Amino acid sequence: MNMHCVHRNYTISADVVEHPGIPTPWAGGCHITTPDGKTSKRIALPMQYAFLADLDNAQRASVAHGKWLVDQMLDKGRELH
Repeated sequence: MNMHCVHRNYTISADVVEHPGIPTPWAGGCHITTPDGKTSKRIALPMQYAFLADLDNAQRASVAHGKWLVDQMLDKGRELH
């Protein structure tokens, strides 16, 4: 199941990648879809937070990061990346 939410009219979808064989195999990331239907490329979590041990936590962190990115874009004029 792919976790997603709508935040301020933007759809944020977790895009978590598994890297088997390491203690923290889940690499967090997300896609953000604008209200007009344009979807970003995969935006990874910052490196120090990118890998998590649990899939559910990786998805939650990915969606939370997407929300933060939307807030930064709308409130501070920063680009999504």
